[in-house]
Amino acid sequence: MSQITLQASVTALRGVGEKLQQKLNKLGITRVSDVLFHLPLRYQDRTRLVPLGSLRMQQECLIEGVINLSQITYGRRRALLCHIGDGSGSLILRFFHFGKSQQQQLAKGQRIRCFGEVRQGPSALEMIHPEYQLLPADEVIPVAATLTPVYPTTEGLHQLTWRKLIAQALTVLAESAIKPLPDEMAKQFSLLEIPLEHALKLVHQPPPEAPVTDLVARQHPAQKRLAFEELLAHQLSMRQLRQQWQQYQAPVLTTDSALSASFLSALPFSLTVAQQRVVGEIYADLQQPIPMQRLVQGDVGSGKTVVSALAAIAAVAGGYQAAIMAPTELLAEQHYQTYKQWLLPLGVSVGWCSGKQTAKQRRDMLAALAQGETDVLIGTHALFQDQVQFQRLALVVIDEQHRFGVHQRLALRDKGHQTTIYPHQLVMTATPIPRTLAMTAYADLQVSIIDSLPPGRQPVTTVVVADNRRQEVIARIHAACQQDRQVYWVCTLIEESEHLQCQAAEQTLADLQQALPDLRLGLVHGRMKSNDKEAIMQRFKAGEIDLLVATTVIEVGVDVPNASLMVIENAERLGLAQLHQLRGRVGRGEIESHCVLLYHPPLSENGSARLTCLRENQDGFEIARRDLEIRGPGELLGTRQTGLPQFRIADLLADAMLLDDISAAADRLMSAYPEQVPVLIKRWFAEKMNFGQV
Repeated sequence: MSQITLQASVTALRGVGEKLQQKLNKLGITRVSDVLFHLPLRYQDRTRLVPLGSLRMQQECLIEGVINLSQITYGRRRALLCHIGDGSGSLILRFFHFGKSQQQQLAKGQRIRCFGEVRQGPSALEMIHPEYQLLPADEVIPVAATLTPVYPTTEGLHQLTWRKLIAQALTVLAESAIKPLPDEMAKQFSLLEIPLEHALKLVHQPPPEAPVTDLVARQHPAQKRLAFEELLAHQLSMRQLRQQWQQYQAPVLTTDSALSASFLSALPFSLTVAQQRVVGEIYADLQQPIPMQRLVQGDVGSGKTVVSALAAIAAVAGGYQAAIMAPTELLAEQHYQTYKQWLLPLGVSVGWCSGKQTAKQRRDMLAALAQGETDVLIGTHALFQDQVQFQRLALVVIDEQHRFGVHQRLALRDKGHQTTIYPHQLVMTATPIPRTLAMTAYADLQVSIIDSLPPGRQPVTTVVVADNRRQEVIARIHAACQQDRQVYWVCTLIEESEHLQCQAAEQTLADLQQALPDLRLGLVHGRMKSNDKEAIMQRFKAGEIDLLVATTVIEVGVDVPNASLMVIENAERLGLAQLHQLRGRVGRGEIESHCVLLYHPPLSENGSARLTCLRENQDGFEIARRDLEIRGPGELLGTRQTGLPQFRIADLLADAMLLDDISAAADRLMSAYPEQVPVLIKRWFAEKMNFGQV
């Protein structure tokens, strides 16, 4: 195998044809090194034979014996039963699926070795469909020398295949000259004392005496060593991206224009201290000749839109254009209405780019944009289309960034790319991410936090109610609407199917209409035409609808100050971050507001922890911290959509204590051993990193 390298395609391994390659690619495995970084979920002990006389129920073990009786029984299901003994005790092997040849193989007198889980059968201990090996009568067959790993897999990819691939990849590793990290680093950071190849061999082929509990919990020093290096490679790659980004040029914008002064004086409110601080940080970036790369985190309703508007005004005042991108039509339309209301009186033209425009509207929009007549363009992913050409784009604002794929953000950045000039980027999110995590995950972005709500915002009282008290909740809705308040009823479904979710919403609407015949009800869901959705939302905003039944499409952005009650059905099925986002639709005026979390009992421990956390907390950052504990960082960040490399081994929550050391190790490597940096990044991320420029 000496000619194969760790960077070679996985097809270089024996037995990997086109079909197997496709299955491996599905799991993100394209290179030989990816195979090595695919770690076991758990381990089986096939290193010792357990006497039949000492078996216990639910024990997973390796046994050996001679078949004393083989018979077919016809109970509720036809089964082949093999009674085996080893002199210390006996056991029954039960097979429901078997053919003639298998029946002949498993004959009386045959010596057999099996691995499986011991269960209590009707008359004796049994193994159902164990893995088995037929043995010669008088030959000693050795048992496994190491614990047997069990890998996370995909359909049609068997554990035996994984073990063969891993064995080949470990051989390639042993024959590769892996450049170790400098000795000085190993002395400073003790985890690095374990060589990479030793750590990988230990996790794939642990010796029989290895501490299995630590390995399964991913707490073994060998796993921590791998996690350390992966996080270090990620940190280095992000820093490299930031350095790379700083080699580009961006338009230098003026921030103290008459336009921004007019905008601020026309606002019916003053900016909070937190908003002023963040605007100051953005302005400092816009005055630099290098592209801004800033993430603004603000809780639901903290006033991020007005901050982004001030950044857009700075672009327009300098004679440039700005693009504002939102994840849904509904939110983009709301931004469009808000920006129009704020900017048109100042003589700033605001355009709208939607996938649902007529051909003529679209032609007019594209022409105005290309000729520079549109100052600010707002839209969804329709902004990415090739025909959308800006004349002088200086600022890109991406709202709710975790909902966009990485290729999309790259495409939008390139819209404003003229030779070496790139637009500034402002990324907004109402999904607060704890600071240590944000600094690791977004090490290529500067992070600003709007950490206070505008004055007059009321905290939302949250109650958790079982759905068998639905009638009480309906009575409460009736009482609220009698006081001229408005109500949201949010339908959620465990299926991701938008179609089923809309059906559920339609059924809920019918049930509520029957229960509340004197109220005006409306319905909004993801399959409605954009115009119909907008019309319903406008009617709700205008107070013409008392109770709005909706799917989670209202999660981001809709602003109705008179809505003071929200009911979320099947709340236990949603993550904390999403529940907090939904709850943020009420409490936007000065009226006392409530959120009712309806759940279907019994609640799981996880579900109960989530709902309790939401009931007790209003602070999005504290909720994010708890969400991280309950769910883990992958889900919180939506890693499949963040454009961040997926961590294969590291877990930002479990490995949080490593982050300070990783930062120090990155500083040291970049200053003293810069030649090691690309080697480390390539080992872990190879081609995946070019997306991070987004």
